[in-house]
Amino acid sequence: MNFEGLDPGLAEYAPAMHSALDPVLDAHLNPSLLQNVELDPEGVALEALPVQESVHIMEGVYSELHSVVAEVGVPVSVSHFDLHEEMLWVGSHGGHATSFFGPALERYSSFQVNGSDDIRQIQSVENGILFLTKNNLKYMARGGLIIFDYLLDESEDMHSLLLTDSSTLLVGGLQNHILEIDLNTVQETQKYAVETPGVTIMRQTNRFFFCGHTSGKVSLRDLRTFKVEHEFDAFSGSLSDFDVHGNLLAACGFSSRLTGLACDRFLKVYDLRMMRAITPLQVHVDPAFLRFIPTYTSRLAIISQSGQCQFCEPTGLANPADIFHVNPVGPLLMTFDVSASKQALAFGDSEGCVHLWTDSPEPSFNPYSRETEFALPCLVDSLPPLDWSQDLLPLSLIPVPLTTDTLLSDWPAANSAPAPRRAPPVDAEILRTMKKVGFIGYAPNPRTRLRNQIPYRLKESDSEFDSFSQVTESPIGREEKPHLHMVSKKYRKVTIKYSKLGLEDFDFKHYNKTLFAGLEPHIPNAYCNCMIQVLYFLEPVRCLIQNHLCQKEFCLACELGFLFHMLDLSRGDPCQGSNFLRAFRTIPEASALGLILADSDEASGKGNLARLIQRWNRFILTQLHQDMQELEVPQAYRGAGGSFCSSGDSVIGQLFSCEMENCSLCRCGSETVRASSTLLFTLSYPEDKTGKNCDFAQVLKRSICLEQNTQAWCDNCEKYQPTIQTRNIRHLPDILVINCEVNSLKEADFWRMQAEVAFKMAIKKHGGEISKNKEFALADWKELGSPEGMLMCPSIEELKNVWLPFSIRMKMTKNKGLDVCNWTDGDEMQWGPARAEEEHGVYVYDLMATVVHILDSRTGGSLVAHIKVGETYHQRKEGVTHQQWYLFNDFLIEPIDKHEAVQFDMNWKVPAILYYIKRNLNSKYNLNIKNPIEASVLLAEASLARKQRKTHTTFIPLMVNEMPHVGDLVGLDAEFVTLNEEEAELRSDGTKSTIKPSQMSVARITCVRGQGPNEGIPFIDDYISTQEQVVDYLTQYSGIKPGDLDAKISSKHLTTLKSTYLKLRFLIDIGVKFVGHGLQKDFRVINLMVPKDQVLDTVYLFHMPRKRMISLRFLAWYFLDLKIQGETHDSIEDARTALQLYRKYLELSKNGTEPESFHKVLKGLYEKGRKMDWKVPEPEGQTSPKSAAVFSSVLAL
Repeated sequence: MNFEGLDPGLAEYAPAMHSALDPVLDAHLNPSLLQNVELDPEGVALEALPVQESVHIMEGVYSELHSVVAEVGVPVSVSHFDLHEEMLWVGSHGGHATSFFGPALERYSSFQVNGSDDIRQIQSVENGILFLTKNNLKYMARGGLIIFDYLLDESEDMHSLLLTDSSTLLVGGLQNHILEIDLNTVQETQKYAVETPGVTIMRQTNRFFFCGHTSGKVSLRDLRTFKVEHEFDAFSGSLSDFDVHGNLLAACGFSSRLTGLACDRFLKVYDLRMMRAITPLQVHVDPAFLRFIPTYTSRLAIISQSGQCQFCEPTGLANPADIFHVNPVGPLLMTFDVSASKQALAFGDSEGCVHLWTDSPEPSFNPYSRETEFALPCLVDSLPPLDWSQDLLPLSLIPVPLTTDTLLSDWPAANSAPAPRRAPPVDAEILRTMKKVGFIGYAPNPRTRLRNQIPYRLKESDSEFDSFSQVTESPIGREEKPHLHMVSKKYRKVTIKYSKLGLEDFDFKHYNKTLFAGLEPHIPNAYCNCMIQVLYFLEPVRCLIQNHLCQKEFCLACELGFLFHMLDLSRGDPCQGSNFLRAFRTIPEASALGLILADSDEASGKGNLARLIQRWNRFILTQLHQDMQELEVPQAYRGAGGSFCSSGDSVIGQLFSCEMENCSLCRCGSETVRASSTLLFTLSYPEDKTGKNCDFAQVLKRSICLEQNTQAWCDNCEKYQPTIQTRNIRHLPDILVINCEVNSLKEADFWRMQAEVAFKMAIKKHGGEISKNKEFALADWKELGSPEGMLMCPSIEELKNVWLPFSIRMKMTKNKGLDVCNWTDGDEMQWGPARAEEEHGVYVYDLMATVVHILDSRTGGSLVAHIKVGETYHQRKEGVTHQQWYLFNDFLIEPIDKHEAVQFDMNWKVPAILYYIKRNLNSKYNLNIKNPIEASVLLAEASLARKQRKTHTTFIPLMVNEMPHVGDLVGLDAEFVTLNEEEAELRSDGTKSTIKPSQMSVARITCVRGQGPNEGIPFIDDYISTQEQVVDYLTQYSGIKPGDLDAKISSKHLTTLKSTYLKLRFLIDIGVKFVGHGLQKDFRVINLMVPKDQVLDTVYLFHMPRKRMISLRFLAWYFLDLKIQGETHDSIEDARTALQLYRKYLELSKNGTEPESFHKVLKGLYEKGRKMDWKVPEPEGQTSPKSAAVFSSVLAL
């Protein structure tokens, strides 16, 4: 509630006075409070004010039953009836919490929640109580033990919280956002922006979230997206309180007057069916609190701060006879709450008193309350004093009860982990004075510690273990750590270790022995790497996406096709999806769905990766369908709601779309049928928690043919009515995509339980035939040759944690039904492989990929994929024809056993996404890739810059007769700008360790002719426009100045990255050879994969093994007598110089036929370089390739 209208005298209460746990007398104590209160000799008041036995409670009429002191003299800030037990919770302005049991208000527990801030809201959950203060959320047991303490940002000013389900909490306050917190992981999972800041009250119904703002507004928000659906401007001043019941919303507050804010005696009442205000309700008290108390009617209880309470109907007239008065000890009522049973009302006043009003002599707070656990009485009244200074004092003097139960300190092995103490480091003085004889070192004893004794420091060892989180984790080559004993090494999050050479000396082959390409993880939002690999290894998707090309600047289908082309060309080297992710960040829908992660969230693992990748999966399929649909049939597209126009309009729709009929049956008998389509399904789990067997096929059928009861509009009844909605399948997709939705412990327990049941059934089915491992005796191998021994018996390890089938069989029935069952190898042998093809409407789907969430608290978790790689991929890469399951963990790729793809240990390996494909899917589609990039991309194009003039042109586009051919030379150079600075740390030995490299973006690309009459003249000189913020233009090294990349003020030839990328892709595909200096980095930042035989890099041509790399400037001075790169770099100058150096290399090496003579030239080069310290002498008269005669035609344009 808003406290602006409270007595200003309350500000005199100092929080520091109330830090003690027991109530003490306060200097501001009202003398009337001391009546009938006994004081002990130390001045502490008794715990409760007893009610006289003569008080009579009339049935059905509220009257005061008990009054009790929570904390003497300290105002009560909040009260709350426990929703699970017969308890009343009270919080004070001093941060102290007190609980009372039963209608007699017997004190149950009392503890300090916060030392300085007041308690602003209390919420009871099953296992404890949530307390909200200004910038702290504390979860405590009912006895006072802390379960977790979640500190919010110091700038936060929280006022309200709302428990949306058993594990999700919304927290709001005076800032312009609302936080969503997962109580299981104690992490912030979402941050919702609020257009009107100051959310002090939150309510929830089955239709909306209701947010009350300090500005006097009440906003209605969608339960799923939290977007504003409607807004009521209730009061001109401020909102005091509001409540919702059924289709009514009632609010009280303050209105603006000439003298300031005044309490408004008109309650605003709104009809939520028509979303409009109805007649305001005039009351006879100054309303500060209100609650619906629905019994037989929708009664409203309106409370004033002076203690007046009035009951009335929200749609009727208020009667002065319905007013009763609460007698607060203090001048003001501070808080008000109603029990879940509506039998009890609680009031808290400004002097620390709590008043309980009930409508019956023996009320209950909840309809069904569980038993409250009370503390055991003290078994020992007096103990002899023990002198701890006596070393020989026997500890047996402490009486311990004899028990046969397990002691609390005897933890089971499942709840404990070994934590060995690390050996302390060797003294630096010993290392400094050590002398080695062979492999043994000798040093004098510095006598800094006692002989044969090592100090035992717990805190130091703890801090050493905590510092592990700062060490980059590598899945291979690191010794086993105690906290990682569950997660297998290959599943751990992989990171790149950078040296001063960057990535050049990082051994990617150590992580990937195959010829398939991994993806680098250091780029922002690279959490989707595993899903990119899944889409790539779907052969129809790979081919059809690469055939797509459109004119949109940021088209995800185009960028994904370019990335697939790089993965095709790679021979085991990792690729990076920087251009794809750059386009992904510009899509407004991606940002709206919360798919764009901040760098801090990605590094710390704050986001729920399982939910994130499932939302990304839905988004990418919808976006690809939209991009390819617009190219083929330009027409309106209806967003990501799962229902869109005819799926046949795009190849993505043909592959993934499932056509359905949604039937809505009203209770009046009216039935509505609507056709729709969806690209994926979400698993819907049964509510039954028993341990009975439930096949995956049954859960899948329940999810596909979903049946649910919901409120929907009925045209026949002309109002919202309860309807039964069912879903019937008209056409099954070729690729079945399933989001697992294992987002809570409930779903995880279901998977774990079903895997245990399946394991027991498998043991029972195979009997004694199951081996403990995969090794077989000689007799077993002989039996495999017989028909009875065709099926190899699985091992116990292969059957553990398995519930997911490798194949499922679906059959469309005549009455629009769907039969789903698990399909095994035994069924294949029994019914025959062609049975599914012969029978109409029967399809067999094989598991192709599983995406899993790896839970690792130290690294924040990661996402990996198990993918069944088909024969066509092995044929292209390795020249063999077979299928194999692989693990894809960013740039780590490793073959795995097929059972590992379906084994999910829910403690650390949680399923997120499943991909099933139809048998013989590839035969249905044309898998030929036709390169969509034509030679016209090299012809002249308009510049994006508005101020560019022809006099500023620095290149001549290629003519039709100049089109390049295979083997033609092209000089290339690129310049870059910095988007994000490098993150590094200084080690203890003084060396620098790169944590995250700087993020570069290409700013200028130049290509010059390598032969012909116009050799050396550029035909591409494109400046690349960027929408991202540039941190450093690197003008000294790039020549790029601020404004060169801005279309409004630039005078350069400005183009999009996609336009220039297509030109370079055409040159690569046509087979030209690129000549340049340091091309490896250029192609990496441009995000191009170029075959090695098409790259002629002068940095390696003029290089001796195990020697330093030589700069282009020094090579040009030494071999060509040119002094380049004076003040800044120029890409035209550098590209032409690299071409001339290549010609010089051919001249000196006799076209590579005399390597020995060229080796002598290199030796002379390195000797000269050492003498000159690799520095070019200062020029007397600056000469540059720009002054050459061959460049005059460009300057004449």
